[in-house]
Amino acid sequence: MSAAGSLLVAAPLVAVLSLAVALRPARPDTVAPLRLAVVRAAVVTGAFAVLTVELLGALRLLTLPAFAVAWLIFVAATVTAAGWRRRRTAAPTGSGAARDLAAVRARLTDRWRTAGRGERLLAGTVGGLVLVELLIALLAEPNNFDSQTYHLPKVEHWVAQGSLEFWPTAIHRQVTIPPGAEYLLLHLRLFTGGDALHNLVQWAAGVGCLLAVARIAAQLGGGRRAQLLTAFVLGTTPMVALQATSTQTDLVCAAWVACVATLALDGLRRRAGVGTLLLLGAATGLTAVTKTSGLIGVGPLLLLWGIGQLRLAYLGGIVRGADRDRRAGARVDGPALPALVGAGRVGLPTGGADPVAPPAADDVARPGTGGAPEPPGSRAGGVVRTVAGSVLVVLVALLVVGPFLARVQAEFGHPLGPPRLRESIPMERHDPPSVLVNALRIGHTALDTPLAPVRAGTAEAIMAGARAIGVDPQDRAITFGRETFPVPSWYPDEDRVAFPLAGALALVGAALALARPARVSPTAAGALRGYAIVVVTAVALHTAMIKWQPWGNRLLLYALVLAAPLAGLWLDSLLRRRLAPRPGAGVSGGAPSASGRRSVAVGLAVAMLAGSALAGVLALSYGFPRRLVGAGSVFTTSEWDTRFLRRPQWADEFRAAADAVRASGARRIGLVQQNDNWEYPWWLLLRDADGRPPELVALQSVLPDRPPADPASTDAIVCTGTRKVCADLVPAGWTLTWRGYVGYALPPPR
Repeated sequence: MSAAGSLLVAAPLVAVLSLAVALRPARPDTVAPLRLAVVRAAVVTGAFAVLTVELLGALRLLTLPAFAVAWLIFVAATVTAAGWRRRRTAAPTGSGAARDLAAVRARLTDRWRTAGRGERLLAGTVGGLVLVELLIALLAEPNNFDSQTYHLPKVEHWVAQGSLEFWPTAIHRQVTIPPGAEYLLLHLRLFTGGDALHNLVQWAAGVGCLLAVARIAAQLGGGRRAQLLTAFVLGTTPMVALQATSTQTDLVCAAWVACVATLALDGLRRRAGVGTLLLLGAATGLTAVTKTSGLIGVGPLLLLWGIGQLRLAYLGGIVRGADRDRRAGARVDGPALPALVGAGRVGLPTGGADPVAPPAADDVARPGTGGAPEPPGSRAGGVVRTVAGSVLVVLVALLVVGPFLARVQAEFGHPLGPPRLRESIPMERHDPPSVLVNALRIGHTALDTPLAPVRAGTAEAIMAGARAIGVDPQDRAITFGRETFPVPSWYPDEDRVAFPLAGALALVGAALALARPARVSPTAAGALRGYAIVVVTAVALHTAMIKWQPWGNRLLLYALVLAAPLAGLWLDSLLRRRLAPRPGAGVSGGAPSASGRRSVAVGLAVAMLAGSALAGVLALSYGFPRRLVGAGSVFTTSEWDTRFLRRPQWADEFRAAADAVRASGARRIGLVQQNDNWEYPWWLLLRDADGRPPELVALQSVLPDRPPADPASTDAIVCTGTRKVCADLVPAGWTLTWRGYVGYALPPPR
């Protein structure tokens, strides 16, 4: 990586830090203001990155110079905005960056000093896991299966052709699957000239998820311990730990969904300004352009936000002062109260106007009303404003995802792609028995454990129950491809590992949040129940819309992220009741049975937390396909072998074929492959000595209007998968050499 590339790699980090300063909330009652500032900064930076790719792609300028200019302008703008904000909010004596950093350091030091041993253990565990994940992300080469097939090849195609125009390919997922995460990878690919930093995108998304869910817990009334428990439950989940070192896309999608969640919850306690609407729209669009399934969680969240906004509009002028706070339960900028959200202030206040939140005139109780109800026209105006705001959110989301959908529509006649994509993943039956069976199978796979008798027994019960209600448990209309239920999913593999501990804690938390929200969060019962309804609705919609598949657990990652605060809040309430002094303690005639049950529950919860910590550590130590110790360790395995840990037998085959093709002097190389074959190794092995990508052309195409290249127009052909398919495309007189999975064909010597 060149010196210029190193500087450009730092540009996104500088932009996020600058925007966190420029967009930090000013209201002293803001929940977790620093985390909110980071969420705002991440959404703005992500939207800039995606729209930059779309704009420069339309201009056929997907090149390093064009991206360098775009980022330099963006960083200059963000630094200027941060400087303006600091000058505007500086105290009369002035404050510099060093003083700001000292204040942050003093705050963190004070929080660590005042934390209990349990809180320190929670924070230390999460922090340690994040650092180890960073180490693995930096040391390990990308080796995710789907990344070899379509995530990373699409990035190479963009670089090679300089645009986002679709290309002939036998792998439809290279053009039909939303490319939001790959857009982010494209920036790093151009900056570094390779894939050395590709894993950092998912790692950063994992950190973003932890920050967002901790803030959600605070918004729902959780104190410091509840927030740490939330981050702990999520951070120790093996799926999260493994994906944080990967080039998959599920964690990126989950991060954008979490951003929508925390921004939407703010809408329950204050009217949204234009800035907040733009952020909600951008986060929604980023979710849609990254992974369409994430919208299953975003939809209910936006509905909750809209209901909260309408409630504030309707209750706006009923009362003022303390009585208003007690009855309406909310104020635009006031402290959180029991009736609605009840999230206390976290963090220190900052001065100046909030650049995102609405002005003070938007307070629920308008000045000068004297506490009298507002006229009906004002309420109607509030409703109109909410509807207009919702439209703005949708329009901004379409601005982000619209260009990709337009290309898919133009290519396939449908914004969701060809029929094979629309029919392979979404459910094709929606009758209640089929949905129930699908939900049970998804739940079984998500909560799988190493206990084989338990797995076999529950699976057999599900299949027997399905047949009893007239549903084939292997029905292709509710099952992906040719897969067969059940499959073991407990092993720490990034594509399918189950989350029984986090899932069980989330289920209990959701049940209690629905049934007894005031017991879980006394200061935010209403918001907690509403949020729990959103999470349960998202999971129910997911099971009604997405077919069961062996890799379905990673598709549920966004739902697990949304559910983590419910687990953290419940655990905190359990500990709070256990540690709180009981009335009449020390007096005979107490309630020893209740105390005993509570002690058992606490013991079980602590055991599950300990198990979660162990699961997270084992996932990073022995997880697949990136691990710290054992066979395939990132410390002892070569770069090339690391890339092929999924299929070690293919490593030498790819290299031998590429060596032969390069030795022939071929420049234009034909590709023969099937839908799930690995294409990315060819981009690495056939690259020029100066790093320029090879000219790879597909000899098959599933795109109706983009015919494949003529095999006779190529200098060599490389193949993966089936020898017969390759042989049928090789011109007469060429020599075909085949080695197991990989083959190549060369023309006769001239």
